[in-house]
Amino acid sequence: MENVLSRVKDSDIDQFAFSELPAAENCDDRTLTADAFGFYKDGHFDASIIARRRGDAVDVIPLVHPDRQRPKWNFVKAWRHFSHVRKDKEQTDQIIGVFDALPWRGAAEAAINFLTSPQGQAIYQSEPYLPDILDDHVALRKTPKGSFAHAYCDFMEREGLSAAGLVAATGNDRNGQPLLKDGVEWYNDRLRDIHDILHILTGYERDPLGEQCLLAYLFHQRPSPGHLAVSTAGTLLMKVQLKTKAPILRAIIEAHRHGRLCTRIVEQSIRGILPMPLAEVRERFNVPAPFWYKKVHDVWKFEGVDPHAFLAKQ
Repeated sequence: MENVLSRVKDSDIDQFAFSELPAAENCDDRTLTADAFGFYKDGHFDASIIARRRGDAVDVIPLVHPDRQRPKWNFVKAWRHFSHVRKDKEQTDQIIGVFDALPWRGAAEAAINFLTSPQGQAIYQSEPYLPDILDDHVALRKTPKGSFAHAYCDFMEREGLSAAGLVAATGNDRNGQPLLKDGVEWYNDRLRDIHDILHILTGYERDPLGEQCLLAYLFHQRPSPGHLAVSTAGTLLMKVQLKTKAPILRAIIEAHRHGRLCTRIVEQSIRGILPMPLAEVRERFNVPAPFWYKKVHDVWKFEGVDPHAFLAKQ
C-alpha cells in the first residue's frame, strides 16, 4: 500500500480549519480518536487524516491506515463460498464472502480520490453512517409521496430487510483481514450500504435473476471480480438448469451495459436523493428501465416458471 500512502501525503484535505482542533496533549478520547495522535506532528495534523465534527468534539481517523494492505484475490475461497450460494441464495454472508475473496483492488485509490474532493469531504461530514439514515423509516416516510425514500421503505418492509441486517451479515473482517478504522473502510461500508438502494434505483428485484442482473450492473460501480464472477456463474447455471426460452443472457448483458452508463452512486449524497421523486433520481443518474429483465419475467409467467425457484433454499 506504499504508493497509496504516498499519494495521501501529497493531498490537500481541508474539511475545516485544523486550527480549531486542540493541541494533541490536551485531547482526550472524547475529542480525538486514538489513531489521530500518530498523525500529529510539529504542532499540526498532516494531510493524511480526515476529521469530522461530533457535537462539540472532533473525530479524526487516518485517510489510509498504515496497516492497510492491498487486497488479494483468493479464487479457492471464492468458489467455496459460491458453492453455498448455489444451495441457498439467502445466505448473504456467503455472497459477501465471494466479494471479499475477489475484491475490488482499486477501492483505496477510489476512496482517496473521493475523500480529497470537495463533494467527498461534504458527504463525509453529513452522512457519517448510512444505516442510521436508511433504517429511520419514520423520518423517511415524512418525504413526499412518490419519493425515492418511500420506494425504499416499501421495498425494505415488503422484503423484511434492514440496513443494519446487512451490516450484521458482513461479519467482522474482510477476506480474513481485520477491519481498520480509516477513510477506506468508511468508503467500503458505503459500498455495502447502498446495495438495496440500487435495487430500487435499477428496478431489479430480489429474485435470483434480479440479483444476478444487479451484480452485473454493480461491476462498474465497484469493479470487483467477485461481482462479475457471481453474476456470470449464476446466469450460466440458470441458463443450463431452467428449461426456458426466456432471454436470460440478454438481461445480464443489458444490466452490465446499463451499469457502465450510471453515475457512481456511492459518491452521491444519499440524504439529497431520498426526498426526490424516484423517476427524477433515475433520470439524474442515467438509469434506464431494464427491458430484457422484465421480458424474462413475462416469458416465465407464460411458461409457468417460478422466478424464485432457481437457487431457492432446498
